[in-house]
Amino acid sequence: MLRSHSFPATLRLACAGLLLLLSLLAASASLAADRQRVTTFLNVTGFDVALDSIALSAASAPQMLGLDVGTFGNQWGRLSDDVFDTAVMRRMAEDILVETLDDAALDHAAAFYASDLGQRLVRAENAAHKVADDEVKQEAGSRIIADLVKSGSERLVLFQRMGRAIDAADTGVRAVQQIQFRFLMAATAAGVIDLELDADELRALLDSQADAMRLELQTSGLASSAYTYQDFTDEELEQYVTALEQEKMQEVYELLNAVQYEITANRFEELARRLADLTPAQDI
Repeated sequence: MLRSHSFPATLRLACAGLLLLLSLLAASASLAADRQRVTTFLNVTGFDVALDSIALSAASAPQMLGLDVGTFGNQWGRLSDDVFDTAVMRRMAEDILVETLDDAALDHAAAFYASDLGQRLVRAENAAHKVADDEVKQEAGSRIIADLVKSGSERLVLFQRMGRAIDAADTGVRAVQQIQFRFLMAATAAGVIDLELDADELRALLDSQADAMRLELQTSGLASSAYTYQDFTDEELEQYVTALEQEKMQEVYELLNAVQYEITANRFEELARRLADLTPAQDI
């Protein structure tokens, strides 16, 4: 092997430039391969559809700001469709996951969801995500939960374990608070609303509601699980929950939760900024 100082300076520079170019090309090829793996992973696990469902949360935005969506006419639908564009959100998720998702964790989760049971679960979860009227899903799930409570079914325990496994780090409440905080602060900065609280006061208000929000999220999660997995046996649910409780799967879900929360907050901030450009009763 030649020592580097045995090269003339100009040749060393030329080789260094070539090596840099080759490394960049290799990195680009590697990145493309990783991105394709991530894209496949999103599809196999159904997380791509879960990302798409973020768009449904746009319906709650005007209420959070104390605005009447009807004030903006057809502009609102066009704006929310643009801001919550599913292709944009999927690309954002891929950008993050390419840099953060461990290959071993990716393979572990993908292997489970690619199984026969895994794919049935994904189809059921995708179908539930696509239910536009969340109240219908919640009411149906709540009825199932009520029946499980009356009968003392162990199935309720499985749903409770499932909820803990999916959010093992207990970040759900804090994440929702952060989404609300960023949205309200962005709307204030854009002049959409006149918030009478400063940042610290808003955080304090949100913190005071944390216990109620945690209970609401737990209740909603149980109803959603009951609705989504109503066609699965207790044995199949036990198998699923056990898979979710494994360390690698916990790692994957912690990351996926973080990605979903960040994209939701990002899109709500963008929505707040764009709301400032809408004019009441004026179509575009």
